[in-house]
Amino acid sequence: MRFVLVAFACLLAAPIVEAAQPSRNERALMKLSPEERAQQACVARGIDAIRRDKRLKGVDRVMPDTFGRAQFDGTAVSAKGAAVRAGKGWYALSFDCKLADDQLKVTAFTYQLGDEIPPERWEDVGLW
Repeated sequence: MRFVLVAFACLLAAPIVEAAQPSRNERALMKLSPEERAQQACVARGIDAIRRDKRLKGVDRVMPDTFGRAQFDGTAVSAKGAAVRAGKGWYALSFDCKLADDQLKVTAFTYQLGDEIPPERWEDVGLW
């Protein structure tokens, strides 16, 4: 009976120890500057959030600096000139993203979709 209780206690403790270890993605993000780390975390959350939006299908990329540089203040990224690719088109995007102090976890993400960006403008703004 004692062995079973010890084994059960070890099983309960194991996930806590594993959770304390940074994931592969977190280790990779930690190699980036705080601003780049924050942007990457926000882009990942943005793709996930916008994929759920019924207005767009096939969202696979968010570019935060398409029409202007995204603003970073340590725990927030604000991108008023971003773009999102869905299917074969690009759309204007504006988003605000709040992060934890380590810039690894997004705590809030809000966005607004804009109009479709005409293909003839893509090259001018660095889209493909």
